[in-house]
Amino acid sequence: AKRPERLPVVFTPEEVKQVLLQLDGVNWLMGQLLYGAGLRVMECVRLRVKDIDFGYRQIVVRDGKGKKDRITMLPTIIIDELQRHLLKVKKVHENDLKEGFGAVFLPYALETKYQNANRSWAWQYVFPASHRSIDPRSGIDRRHHISESVLLRAVKNAIRRSGITKAGSCHALRHSFATHLLEAGYDIRTVQELLVHKDVSTTMIYTHVLNRGGKGVQSPGDMLFMPERKAKK
Repeated sequence: AKRPERLPVVFTPEEVKQVLLQLDGVNWLMGQLLYGAGLRVMECVRLRVKDIDFGYRQIVVRDGKGKKDRITMLPTIIIDELQRHLLKVKKVHENDLKEGFGAVFLPYALETKYQNANRSWAWQYVFPASHRSIDPRSGIDRRHHISESVLLRAVKNAIRRSGITKAGSCHALRHSFATHLLEAGYDIRTVQELLVHKDVSTTMIYTHVLNRGGKGVQSPGDMLFMPERKAKK
């Protein structure tokens, strides 16, 4: 059966600001990546140290939806805080190594191909879990990435505290990223590449809220009464 088409929930720039102001620490960094770089939740929590390029101010998203890689921007506003965060994460990793741990999960049998890569700093998660745990697939005690439920819950609570009545979630920040880029005048093909949409028609769904009413059409109620109201003023 064909699934019904649903319009995405999009926050205004002011609403996004209010949501992000309700976040702090690691949750603020991840929230900024959802909105400022257009990352999906799992792309954010699975981010590796090696995929952040401070020199070019970009992020390489590996194995995203559809098993595709892409490059997106690194928001300038988080660079200093992200670098301080990574220093803390590196100390945690170094302590894990001293205790005989520090090996991270590697995808696609890379652990066999590059035997020491799983302990290297470059392959560590940017947002690791606070505690080590047993990997159910291998039985190895190691540090996984932070649970996506932590980010989902934090953003949901931030939306509630900000007083926004829209039924938004983490993905609404990604929707807002795309819409606000189009509002700023960026080419839809560029936005399509940043979102790694297979077809531009998927990206075009965000054009429904470009600072205009439904489909950019002026309400007949406004056309009927606005001239009269202006005359009275």
